[in-house]
Amino acid sequence: MKKKAEWPRKLRSYDWFGGTGKNAIMHRSWMKNQGLPADTFDGRPIIGICNTWSELTPCNAHLRDLAERVKRGVYEAGGFPVEFPVFSVGESTLRPTAMMFRNLAAMDVEEAIRGNPVDGVVLLGGCDKTTPSLLMGAASVDIPVILVSGGPMLNGKWRGKDVGSGTAIWQFSEMVKSGEMSLDEFMDAEQGMARSAGSCMTMGTASTMASMAEALGMTLPGNAAIPAVDARRRVISQLSGRRIVDMVKEDLKPSDILTKEAFENAIRVNGAVGGSTNAVLHLLALAGRVGVDLSLDDWDRLGREVPTIVNLQPSGKHLMEEFYYAGGLPVVIKAVGEMGLLHKDAITVTGDTIWAGVKDVVNYNDDVIVPKEKALTQSGGIAVLRGNLAPKGAVLKPSAASPHLMQHKGRAVVFESIEDYHARINREDLDIDESCIMVLKYCGPKGYPGMAEVGNMGLPPKVLKKGITDMIRISDARMSGTAYGTVILHTAPEAADGGPLALVQNGDIIAVDVPARTIQLEVSDEELAKRRAAWVSPVKPLTGGYGGLYVNTVMQADTGADLDFLVGPRGSEIPNNRDSH
Repeated sequence: MKKKAEWPRKLRSYDWFGGTGKNAIMHRSWMKNQGLPADTFDGRPIIGICNTWSELTPCNAHLRDLAERVKRGVYEAGGFPVEFPVFSVGESTLRPTAMMFRNLAAMDVEEAIRGNPVDGVVLLGGCDKTTPSLLMGAASVDIPVILVSGGPMLNGKWRGKDVGSGTAIWQFSEMVKSGEMSLDEFMDAEQGMARSAGSCMTMGTASTMASMAEALGMTLPGNAAIPAVDARRRVISQLSGRRIVDMVKEDLKPSDILTKEAFENAIRVNGAVGGSTNAVLHLLALAGRVGVDLSLDDWDRLGREVPTIVNLQPSGKHLMEEFYYAGGLPVVIKAVGEMGLLHKDAITVTGDTIWAGVKDVVNYNDDVIVPKEKALTQSGGIAVLRGNLAPKGAVLKPSAASPHLMQHKGRAVVFESIEDYHARINREDLDIDESCIMVLKYCGPKGYPGMAEVGNMGLPPKVLKKGITDMIRISDARMSGTAYGTVILHTAPEAADGGPLALVQNGDIIAVDVPARTIQLEVSDEELAKRRAAWVSPVKPLTGGYGGLYVNTVMQADTGADLDFLVGPRGSEIPNNRDSH
């Protein structure tokens, strides 16, 4: 049942543009320098288009075109669209890591919405961190919003084969180190990896977060998978422009949609699609913004019973084009519902239930979206491991890991920093074999800073040349959603915050048992206490500017790595406009 609200009524934008007072005249007259008719401000919904377009964010470089399509839809539905830019978090180019600036971008989105005369907002995103930053910022303001993704690139092509952006880079890089591929071939493959506008066409973080937004109910059905250059991407943009006007009239806000049930739906859908571990951080942070009690335990509990049924790289073999042609995310949501694992009554931006949007869809390719009996793994969710090495948890993606390493005990080979890793990993005298466990320190939220995607450490050439393609790797870092392997990430507390990871030494034995959800450093409490007493953090903290604010206020990975003062709902109220002119 659609939410009912009085209409017509005075909207939020009336506080700026309504009436005959000096401030209203000032606001209207300056807006009219853009050639706007007088009746633009007759009380119709004013719709912001929050655009993360940037040529430095390749995934989002086509969003200007989609903004124009959104505007068409807003005009058609009787609204007035106003486009504005916000900080664009470019995953592929931004240093030290885009994750450091997700929270800054969310702050920009939040205050841009709160401080401006808009009644509803269309969020335009695409790259990994732009989607969560848009949702986090908008949820904190809590006015009607709808998200439109930029969509994935067309499939990569090289020598007659499909290649996945990101995933192919990790694969080919290891093949070069092992001697299976020449450097010239690697350079040649580069030309076909990213051959159209859009984000990664694997089930990396960008596609995962587009899927999470749809599963949460914050997009129109089908949004996640439409390729960026498919005409239907423009269509859904225009339809979203129409829909946001009605959402304003209905007063349908994020707080109506982002319930605990919606987050549980998204977590289960993440397991079904084999989504990125980065989704854990982003959904935890988003839940914190709206006051929903969500934890790592929820991720582990809800994911255990969900089979991974989407056969996409990095967990499977296909790419996002095939996923869309097979029916896209609505088919997956329907399948999750038919397994009895979906809160079917959860409300979406359509104003209707999530089940209403998917119950009649058809799967057109059961090699891409497979039956649960043929699932890539029967327990496809994120595994949360705990023990004396990760008291607050660490995460692993079973669908991208090696089954033979799910229970393993090995000798630690420790890298004290990412620089230490780069300096030693290719050395022939590195004391390591495939039974060892690689450990990387000081790459968490405070340590890197920003928690970079370096957790999927490449294996040493001396191991690769044996034909070994996977080893257990443990760190407080993240990894790209396009990556794969038995990689344990987000170890909390992080090393730079004094977590037990900081105390691991070369030769220590580490026991990993994924079915039992344990990760144990087999060193006595007495020895660990001695090491802790002697420990001094090697990390030099940032001071001043956003970097100083970040390291002083960022929370740990187990709660989403948001800034502590941004947690909790705040609403759209602003101070009364004063006669400052």
